[in-house]
Amino acid sequence: MATNREQERLAKLAAATQAIYDRQAPDYDQKRDKSLFEHKWLERVVQDVARGGKVLDLGCGAGDPIGVWLHDQAFDVTGSDFSRDMLTLFAARIPGAKTVFSDMRDLSLPDRFDAIIGWGSFFHLTRDEQRTALPKIAKHLAPGGRLLLTVGPGEGEATGHVGHDEVFHASLSETAYRDLLEQNGCCVEAFVREDPECRGFTLLLARANALGATI
Repeated sequence: MATNREQERLAKLAAATQAIYDRQAPDYDQKRDKSLFEHKWLERVVQDVARGGKVLDLGCGAGDPIGVWLHDQAFDVTGSDFSRDMLTLFAARIPGAKTVFSDMRDLSLPDRFDAIIGWGSFFHLTRDEQRTALPKIAKHLAPGGRLLLTVGPGEGEATGHVGHDEVFHASLSETAYRDLLEQNGCCVEAFVREDPECRGFTLLLARANALGATI
C-alpha cells in the first residue's frame, strides 16, 4: 500500500498531465513510434464503420500515426485533446479533420461517433476520474458503435514517462470496467492484458447496444 506521501506525489503528478503534454508536444511527436503497431486493434474498433463514418480520436495527441491512419481510411475524424499544443500539431498534420479542445473528464460534444479511440490517453485519469468519465464517453457512441481504450492489466496506479517527464497512470479492474460499461449500455467484446503483439499494451474493446444512449 502506498504511503500518504506517495499518494500525494501521485496526485500532484496526475494533476500535471496537461502541462506535461503541452511542454513535451514537439519532442513527443518526434519520438512517437509511428510504425502503426496498433493496427490490429484499430481494425477491430472500426470493423463496421463505413467510409465517411464518424470516429473520435480521444486524447488524439499530434495525430500520427492513429489520426493519419483514420483519415487515410476516409473516416470523418475528430481529434479531441486537452493539450492545445498537441491539437495544433494534429490540425496541421490532418487539415481535413475536426479538432476539439476538450477534457475527456467533462466530454460533451454534439455528435455521436461510430468509433471512439482513447489510445494512450484514458489511463492518465485517476481511478475516480475514470469512473466519472467512462459513462460520459460511452454516451457519445452511436448505436452499435465501438470504444477502444488502453488501460492497465489490473486495478492500481503506476507511472510512465513522456520524454524526461514522469507521468501518472491508473486503471480499474477488468470487472469494474465491464460493470460500468454494462450500466451504460455497452458490452465488453475483448479485454487483453499486456498484448504481446501490441507492445504489451492492455486493450479494452466495448460496443454500444443497438439503442445507444442519450447524451
